[in-house]
Amino acid sequence: MAPSSRNPTSVTHRSFAPPTWRDRLRGMTKRAAMEAVQWAWDEVVELGAIGPHSRRGRRFGRFGDGSIICFPATTIFNEQYIQIGEQTMIGPQVALSAGMVPGQQMPTDPVVRIGDRCLIGRGSGIVGHLCIDIGDDVWTGHHVYITDQNHGYEDVELPISRQVMPERPVTIGDGSWLGHGSVVLPGAQIGRHVVVAAGSVVTGELPDFCVAAGAPARVLRQHVPGEGWVRVAS
Repeated sequence: MAPSSRNPTSVTHRSFAPPTWRDRLRGMTKRAAMEAVQWAWDEVVELGAIGPHSRRGRRFGRFGDGSIICFPATTIFNEQYIQIGEQTMIGPQVALSAGMVPGQQMPTDPVVRIGDRCLIGRGSGIVGHLCIDIGDDVWTGHHVYITDQNHGYEDVELPISRQVMPERPVTIGDGSWLGHGSVVLPGAQIGRHVVVAAGSVVTGELPDFCVAAGAPARVLRQHVPGEGWVRVAS
């Protein structure tokens, strides 16, 4: 039953005591603390970023002018086998590595190359063992995973974590876009100006100027000179 409008305990008729000077002081202190924490975090984010002229940045095989790895990063190692172009931003909480463990001698150099004016989204992972080549102007959404090595499963007597398949090079062409949560697996060859829809898994070849989606990703639209973007029959 709804409380009576005459009920002095009704929520709509409840009265509150005016704040005391202690309440006001507590509120001012809390607001000042909040501002201080936010200011301090902004400073940490700025100072913790990796740039071409930072000590960490100089470990890379190449780190182009105007590029940045935002703070905080997660796993970064064997930077000497990683090259980053100019004006590229790698978002926070990104894993970027060459090989399995720090100090590993790699068979190729560079193992990972990221071109100019790229944007790698927050929480993504780029893990190379042989060759991952990302062209210029490639952007990704958050939580995208790119690797050139996978695990086998054929031997049922051996844990899958100990079954390593041969590496296969991965390339991503200029001007492409990889949507949130997409996965690029060994042997993937993504052309120029390609859209990979969110959540897709790329395992093979995607031609230039196409839109692809699915697991495994397949071409849904293709740009045809003189016709524009046309649907591709399934």
